[in-house]
Amino acid sequence: MQDKLLDRVEISIGGLKHRAWESYEIDSDLLTPADAWRVTLAQTELAIPPGVTPGAPVIVSIVRGTSEQDAQSTEVIMRGALDSREHSVSKRGHELMLSGRDGAGVLLDCSGPILSGQQLSLAQVVAQIVSPLGISASRVRIEASNARLREKINTEPGDTAWDSLRRVCEANGLWAWFEPDGTLVIGGPRYDAPPVATLALDGGDARTNNILQIKESFNIAERFSEVTVLGQAHAIGAGAGQQSGRHRVKVVVKDSGVSGLRPKTVVDHEAINETIAGARGRKIISDSRLKSYTLSVLVAGHRTESGLLWKPGQRIALRCQPLSLDGVYFLMARRFIGNKSGGQTTQLTLKEDGVWTLDAHPSQRKHRRGKNSLPGKVLDVVPGASK
Repeated sequence: MQDKLLDRVEISIGGLKHRAWESYEIDSDLLTPADAWRVTLAQTELAIPPGVTPGAPVIVSIVRGTSEQDAQSTEVIMRGALDSREHSVSKRGHELMLSGRDGAGVLLDCSGPILSGQQLSLAQVVAQIVSPLGISASRVRIEASNARLREKINTEPGDTAWDSLRRVCEANGLWAWFEPDGTLVIGGPRYDAPPVATLALDGGDARTNNILQIKESFNIAERFSEVTVLGQAHAIGAGAGQQSGRHRVKVVVKDSGVSGLRPKTVVDHEAINETIAGARGRKIISDSRLKSYTLSVLVAGHRTESGLLWKPGQRIALRCQPLSLDGVYFLMARRFIGNKSGGQTTQLTLKEDGVWTLDAHPSQRKHRRGKNSLPGKVLDVVPGASK
């Protein structure tokens, strides 16, 4: 009979590799800029190699084999750097704790360059922000059908590189994250991808129940039945080329999934027309719905039944009779957990499918003057609909 394949977390740092950890946690979350990892090692005697120093490049991999020494396959799940090293000694021996983040860590910590330019493509703007911090343009991939030119781009002194990158992405209705191979991706969710697995806890045949624990959370705090966005556009230029300003730009976006009246009004000086105001309103509605509902699912191991590693962005079919759940959900975050006493598990954070949406919200930093214009429109949207 074939030996059962085991997954081991391998940390490559300072030219060395280690797999026999006392415990580990490896996080990946689409809404958190930097994915993080943490491992601990306990031994009676321990000499730390000189290459294991904060700032050292790190590769985190999942190695699959039939034993701790055997390696039939290796999958890189994160590239980044060592942030912290803690070494404690007691009568019982040594304990070493290492932790770090992926490539977004340096973008979060460090200030970005001060940029000012016109007629730049999205790829050019992103490259100017991340290249000074060691992320080459060849390691950037833009997954967008319309990476349009920006009329003007400005960054503020003191902004972190991530702040600048986030604003540029949001201006194009996109988001940024790092792939396991270290590639910076500018894109968005794919709700047309087929589910990668089926999870079940329905009280039937124990062989079909692969959920260890499931928790459903509802929260109405910061959930709104309607959002009103108010904006204006000031006049530009003078003489024959002058563009008149607009006041009373107004858009109302409603969430039909909220019962009762829970209104919110937002004044946005960058909402110069109904299109931008509507995008801002839809973003607030979708964000509020995203926060209000969460499924936390604990499963054994780190892979789907077909052998895929769990990864944010996947869609998962889920069935749970006690909670009356039967549908497809979006995997927003996952945490690989392992320790010698409790084995290997994965914590999955699921959201409603199609709720996380990204609308373009251009940044308009100029101050303009103008006169009143027409009132805005009233829109009614259902945030749960897929793109």
